[in-house]
Amino acid sequence: MLGCVRVATVRQLAQVSTAEGRDGRSYVRRAMKRLAELGLADTNGKAGRHPIWNLTVAGQKALADGNELPPRPKAGTGAKAVAAGFGPHGIAVADTILAFGCRDHLTGWQVEVNHAIKETGLSFNTDAVLAWPTKTSEVRLFELDNGTMPQARLAREVWDYERYAGHRVWEGARGTIGGTFPFWQRHRYTRSETFPRLHVVLAGKAEHLLDNRPQALAADVRGITIEVWVNTLPRLKRREPWYEIGTDDPDRRRQRYPETLGR
Repeated sequence: MLGCVRVATVRQLAQVSTAEGRDGRSYVRRAMKRLAELGLADTNGKAGRHPIWNLTVAGQKALADGNELPPRPKAGTGAKAVAAGFGPHGIAVADTILAFGCRDHLTGWQVEVNHAIKETGLSFNTDAVLAWPTKTSEVRLFELDNGTMPQARLAREVWDYERYAGHRVWEGARGTIGGTFPFWQRHRYTRSETFPRLHVVLAGKAEHLLDNRPQALAADVRGITIEVWVNTLPRLKRREPWYEIGTDDPDRRRQRYPETLGR
C-alpha cells in the first residue's frame, strides 16, 4: 500500500491489511515498528495525533526487487512532502483511494502523476491515477481539494485538464499532407479512445460546509468538454453517487483549441 499511495496512517494501513470489521491497528503498529527497525519505513510527521508512515528508499528498493508492483522509477518516498507540510493532503488522497475501492485495484493506483506539454508550458500533477481498463479508456484521474484551495483556483485546475485534452500535435511523413492528433492519445494514454474521466473529490471541511461546493464547481466549469464527476469525501465513504458536471465532447473541444501548424 505504501508503494502505491506513498503516505498513510496506521488506521489506513489496517483497512487494507486486516479483515473487514476487525480493528487491526495494534497489529499494524507492531509491523511498522519492525519495518522501521529494518530501515524500510519511517515516519516524518503527523496527521493530527497520528504518525504518517512512508517507505524509505531502501523500502522502495525492497518492494521493487520483489516485483510486487510495476516499476515506478520516478516515484518519491513521500518523506519530503510530509516534511513540507503536505502530509494531511496525502492522507486525504489515501482516504479517497480507500473510499473508492479499498482493497480492490490497490496496486493499480499511482499518486502525484505529472501531466505536461512542453511546447505550451502546461504542467500539473494529478493527485491520483487509477489503472481502470475499459473498451474506451485505460485510466481514471482523481483530483482532491482538502479544503485548502479557493473555489476559483480549483476551477482553474479542472480547466487545465481540458487544455491538456485539447492540445493536438501534427504527424505525417515527409512529403505528405499529414494531420493533427490529440497529444494525450499519441503520447500518454495510447490505448484510450476517449479522454480519461476526471473525478474531483472535496474534503477537509465539515460535511455541511462541503454540501454546496459541487454545485459551485459545476457553475465554474459549465461548458467544459471533458468528462468530470464530483463528490465529497464523506459521501464517497458512504458509497453515495457522484455528480456529473462535465461531458466528453471531442468535436467541440477541437473547435475550441486551435490546430497545431504542420511542418
